[in-house]
Amino acid sequence: MQKLQHSVVAQKRALIAGSVGNFIEWYEFAVYGFLATVIARNFFHWQGETELTGLILTYASFAIAFFFRPLGAIIFGRMGDRVGRKPTLICVLIMMTLVTTALGLVPSWSSIGVAAPLMITGLRILQGLCAGGEYGGAVSLMTEFAPRGKRGLFGAWQSFTVALGLLAGAAVVALLSALLSQEAMLQWGWRIPFFLALPLGGVALWIRLHMEETPSFLQQKKSQIPVSLKTKASTGATFTAILTGICRLMGWSAAGYTYLVIMPTYLQSSLHTGFNQALLIAVITNLGFASTIIPAGILSDRVGRRKVMVAASVLLLILALPLLNLLQSESSTLAVKGTVVFVAGAIVGMLAGPGPAMLSEMFPTRVRYTGLGLAYSLSNAIFSGCAGLIITGLIKHTGNLNIPAWYVMITAAVSIFALLTLNKDDHLRSLNK
Repeated sequence: MQKLQHSVVAQKRALIAGSVGNFIEWYEFAVYGFLATVIARNFFHWQGETELTGLILTYASFAIAFFFRPLGAIIFGRMGDRVGRKPTLICVLIMMTLVTTALGLVPSWSSIGVAAPLMITGLRILQGLCAGGEYGGAVSLMTEFAPRGKRGLFGAWQSFTVALGLLAGAAVVALLSALLSQEAMLQWGWRIPFFLALPLGGVALWIRLHMEETPSFLQQKKSQIPVSLKTKASTGATFTAILTGICRLMGWSAAGYTYLVIMPTYLQSSLHTGFNQALLIAVITNLGFASTIIPAGILSDRVGRRKVMVAASVLLLILALPLLNLLQSESSTLAVKGTVVFVAGAIVGMLAGPGPAMLSEMFPTRVRYTGLGLAYSLSNAIFSGCAGLIITGLIKHTGNLNIPAWYVMITAAVSIFALLTLNKDDHLRSLNK
């Protein structure tokens, strides 16, 4: 009885410990995305260039961090698969907190010139490395502690804290924009959200110091199964699994960033929506996202990951263009726009709920941290990190305001075929291998 109670306590600690790092990571990414127009004016608004060019440069800095996430997944993933999930996640958290806080300290272009955007980009690269090491460890921690039949639920909490981080980022930016003048926000107010990462990181660190190592990792170490891949066959299988994972995640990655992070800037720059209204719509989108994550994770434990994720991808393919056209319509009221983005966010949540468990089930314990982290990071590097850059650039060159919808539709179509290759009973088998 005492052992059972200890196990339940350890599971709860794992959920909380895995969640806090994701919350901070996505809070920061949300803040950067929602403050893109302000950051562009402070660091990337070069003389003689248009505001849209400044936005493109800001998103280029945003995107470069994502391209370093796979490197972080490899570095920290190998560490996590060799020495343990706990010490690696603690290391990643400390680095992420310090780097995020440092972003708020960088002087603007007017103070130090070209060094300012270079410093911002350098810190974004370090953030990318940390973020690449966070996801694989957090998902491994949660799913390896999950009791039988609840892996989808436990993994869904990782995505749910992503939603909370995005909401927190939007809420902080919205509050500051309401309390401060536009000039104050531009000069110093934008720094406050980045400084908040320091106390948040302190709390998260205390929680992670008190968590336990996962049962699956301890069992693997006890049985002395080698972490390094000894054979060409196993190396090939892992490589194939990573490529398959990228394809399965394409729609989720593209739609997630298009709707949850890029949309506020799209509304301002392309549809001329006011800053505060765009932020309100962003909050509504993220509420829709948060509302379906946990239910979708639970449902995937009952009917399987494939049914839930294929259904969500089909909805993205069918509804992306009609939903965007409703946003573009001058006759659409704020209530209509709010409903549209809530639905869009809810569909993304249907992918984010079962997604972490689906990825965890694709890799054996000895390479799980590295494998799922790399698949997720590569997908996000290509289809999330570049979303703002691709969408804004194509709109500038083509004038086609439907680009966001087409981007989502193309990636969703590929994901549908990849998700159909999932086994129906993957959600029923053990991860202890």
